[in-house]
This record gives sequence, structure tokens and C-alpha cells, in this order.
Amino acid sequence: MPMPTEERVSQLVAELVERRGFDLEGVAISAAGPASKVKVTVDSDGSPDLDAVAELSTEISQTLDDAGDFGETPYLLEITTPGIDRPLTTLRHWQRAQGRKVKITLNPGAESPEEKGKSTFEARVGVSTDTDVALVLGGKRKPHRVTVPLADIQSAVVQVEFSPPGVAELELAGGVAPGRPQPGAQEDTDLETTESDSQTEGIVE
Repeated sequence: MPMPTEERVSQLVAELVERRGFDLEGVAISAAGPASKVKVTVDSDGSPDLDAVAELSTEISQTLDDAGDFGETPYLLEITTPGIDRPLTTLRHWQRAQGRKVKITLNPGAESPEEKGKSTFEARVGVSTDTDVALVLGGKRKPHRVTVPLADIQSAVVQVEFSPPGVAELELAGGVAPGRPQPGAQEDTDLETTESDSQTEGIVE
């Protein structure tokens, strides 16, 4: 029996994810030996609650079993949150990344706010709106804030930091998004719950 499509699984789980207060960031299905692996990525404004994720995993597993799309094929279900180095592709991503350092690549022809006019540069994310985002350039030594249209940004990826930012640059960024870890602090925002159709116990790490 063929595996269900990622779009089909997304349709099945979207309401459950939303009911638990999460946003569905994506579904990926792949082969894992004799089984199939179903990876559901979710996110929220604050730090994800382990109990809520475990309960969501149980609900999704039951929903997939009831739908019967996998037939007799065993599957492994993984509920995970995005890594801190995930790309920023929607407004909510930018808002949740406030206070973090990102690597930005501008679209060809877009005017660069960077001192040397580079199209790829690092900046700290400030307040974002539907149309633009405030960025803090200059690091700890010469922090200053600029505004860049979101339409000018080709890609943006959050960077892992090993030391805290300067007080001035973080203030210019407007602080860190509520419920999010401080940049440079020891952090592990990934969590996952894995189940199979023949196993009722979840493993939460």
C-alpha cells in the first residue's frame, strides 16, 4: 500500500496542532527500514510544553491509525520543534526570532544597509511588521538600527551564538521575543516524541 502524501497528513493533523496552541511548520514522510517515518514539526510563541507535545503526539497517532492511510505498514511518528538555525520564511518566524542574530541574503538588486554594501551579512532581528523588519547592525561595538523591507530579503537563517549580545544592541532590537531563550545562553529548543502504530509508549527527550 502506498504511503499517504505529506499534504494528506498535514490535512489530518492541522486542526489537532492548532487546538493545542501550536503552528504546523511542516510534515515530512520518509522510509525508515521496514517502517515509514512521519515527522511533524510544530512551533509556538513561547517555549513548547513537553506535556502538550506528548499529548499532541498521542492524538496524532490515534488520528493516523483511525484514518488507516498507512494500512498494515508500521510507522514511526516524530513530533519536533524547529532548530534555532531554521530559515525565517513567514512573519511569525521573524517575530519569534526577535533579539537573535541572523545571516541575511538580499535579493539581487536590493539596496544593502550594510556598511560595505554586501548582499549577505549578519544582523540582530528587531521588531518586524507585515512589510519590513528592523535590523541591528554593527555588533557590540557600533550597534545601530536600520529598517529593511521583507520583500528585499531572499533568505534569513538564525545563527547559533556562544556568547550573549551587547546590552545596547539587544536594547535596539527591542529585547528577545517573549518566551524565547536568551541569545548566547545554553539552549536546546528541540524536543521530540516518537511513537509507532504498535507501541503506545512515547519517548520524550
